Amino acid sequence: MSRKRKNQIGGAVLSRRRFLKAAAAGAGCAAASALPDVGNLARVAGDLGLGASRAWAGTGASELSRVEAMYYEKHPHMEVECTLCPRKCKVGDMERGYCGVRENQGGTYYTLVHSRPCSLNVDPIEKKPFSHFLPSTLAFSIATAGCNVNCKCCQNWSISQVRPEQVRNMYLPPDEVVERAVRSESVSIAYTYTEPIIYYEYMLDTARLGRKRGVKNVMITGAYINKEPLLELCRVLDGIKVDLKAFTESFYKDVVSGELGPVLEALKIIRASGVWLEIVYLVIPTLNDDPGDIRRMAAWIKAELGPLVPIHFSRFHPQYLLKNLPATPVSTLERCRKAALEAGLKYVYLGNVPGHEGENTVCHGCGKVLVRRVGYRILANELQDGSCRHCKTKIPGVWS
Repeated sequence: MSRKRKNQIGGAVLSRRRFLKAAAAGAGCAAASALPDVGNLARVAGDLGLGASRAWAGTGASELSRVEAMYYEKHPHMEVECTLCPRKCKVGDMERGYCGVRENQGGTYYTLVHSRPCSLNVDPIEKKPFSHFLPSTLAFSIATAGCNVNCKCCQNWSISQVRPEQVRNMYLPPDEVVERAVRSESVSIAYTYTEPIIYYEYMLDTARLGRKRGVKNVMITGAYINKEPLLELCRVLDGIKVDLKAFTESFYKDVVSGELGPVLEALKIIRASGVWLEIVYLVIPTLNDDPGDIRRMAAWIKAELGPLVPIHFSRFHPQYLLKNLPATPVSTLERCRKAALEAGLKYVYLGNVPGHEGENTVCHGCGKVLVRRVGYRILANELQDGSCRHCKTKIPGVWS
């Protein structure tokens, strides 16, 4: 159930749990986005016209937000139960949920990171990655600390696996995010780097304002979220990229500290909502590269989401808690791509392999290359009004 929130964006929160051990929460295995430079925050703030004293909110608990959270239930003895994600954390007074950014204060649940991003960047949309969403445009990208899963392969662990007191945060309310996006000539705002679900209220409020200004909104997520909040979010988002981390429950349990089932349900909800959807699958040697699992996943995507949903098989590089594993062989990625194409998926990409033909968009009607890429750069784009210029086949995506 959604609770009405108080307008306390600029307020302070007092916490007894300042600078505790980092919460066991990760940003997922999103391999296509480079680690945001937290130190870059001040430079980006300056570039966008924010003075240092205006930009930095500091690192103390007194500088966190105090905005009533959405999607929670009140229980006796000042206990609350969060209904935002499948964890359904039951939280006692002055305690926090698994994500580390939502706190029970006297029986009312608050988000501590509304308007408190710890990372700002202006990125090419291809970095997210999106291949069918406004190629060659910029995305004003924001993140707060925290996450609701704990991926051992997380590349953004320095901001996802900490509490908000442990990073430098900027005070940037939704209207200023939109204004900075417009000023930076970004066509979209991307909620990214960590897990946007945990700063749900901030994302929702910003996306609503962005839509009024004609700025599009995209979320880069692990999609570990319940149905009702996801449906509300889909009403204001234009694109969602989901990191589907594996196609086995055992991987989600052992590597992600989550569940596969709710993610598959979220994928179906997103697809049915009409929001543009792309999927990334980070291929990790020995953990989620089994050929049978890849074939089953491709068959499920075709049956439940349709053959035109793009999927990106991305190359893993050793990092965080999986430094013992090698980088993914390109041949493994090619095998995954071949299996997905043979299963009937039409748009299958390879990520983190700059210059590979698997980066290009090929018309599913005539087989001609329409968008040629090298990394985040577009070398050629032969789409005309969202259609193949050769055979006039409509290419799925958001092109204008």
